[in-house]
Amino acid sequence: MSKNYLVVGASSGIGEAVAKQLLVEGHVVFSASRNQPSLEGVSHVHWDASQPDASAFVGLPDVLHGLVYCPGTINLKPINRLSLDDFKNDFQINVVGAVAVVQAVLPKLKKAEGASIVFFSTVASKIGMGFHASVAASKGAVEGLTKSLAAELASNQVRVNCVAPSLTDTPLAKNLLSTDEKRDASNKRHPLGRVGNAGDIASIASFLLGEASSWTTGQIIGVDGGMGSIK
Repeated sequence: MSKNYLVVGASSGIGEAVAKQLLVEGHVVFSASRNQPSLEGVSHVHWDASQPDASAFVGLPDVLHGLVYCPGTINLKPINRLSLDDFKNDFQINVVGAVAVVQAVLPKLKKAEGASIVFFSTVASKIGMGFHASVAASKGAVEGLTKSLAAELASNQVRVNCVAPSLTDTPLAKNLLSTDEKRDASNKRHPLGRVGNAGDIASIASFLLGEASSWTTGQIIGVDGGMGSIK
C-alpha cells in the first residue's frame, strides 16, 4: 500500500537515497530542504533548519506515515578552535531543527495509527573520537530525543528510532574523502574495510519506516562497518 513520507534533506546524500528508496517502493514522497531535489516524483517545500518555519508543512496531506530527518553537520576541530557559535549551529541543525519538524507534523503522524520517525546520529556519540566534540554532543542529544519521544509517543503508535552511521560517502563528507590517501585510511579504520555509502544507510531507514519494524522503537542502530562494536 502506498504511504505518505516526509524526508527532510532529500536534496543530496542520505536523504536523497532514502527518498529514492521510498519512490522505488511506490510511496508518495514529500521533501523539505533549502534546495529542491532533482528526483522526479518528489513534492518539495522550501524549509531551512537554521530558520525553521512550521507553516512550510501546512500543505502536506492530513496523514503522514513517516518522517525522516536527515540534515546534519560535520565540524571537526580541536576543542580550543571550536567557538560557542559552532556548538550552537550544530545543535540548531541537528536537534532544534528536528524538534521543529516533529512539532509541526506530529498531528499528521498520529493520524496514521502506526507512523515512524527516523533520526540520524553518529558513531562518534558512542565511542568517543577526537575533534568530534561539537557534532558528537549535538548528535548525542538526538539520541536522547529519540528515546524520550519513543516513550512519549508509543501510546499514539508512533515509533521513533535513530540510525548512527560512521563515515559515509556523501557530499557532507567530501573533504574527509577528498584524496585516495584519505579514503584508503578511512577504509582501513573500519572492521569491514570500507566507509559507508548512502545506500547502506537508506536501506536501514527504509526498514525502520516499514511494517517489518512495527515492533521496534526507541532504538539507536549502529550502521558503521563494525566501528562502534568490534576491533
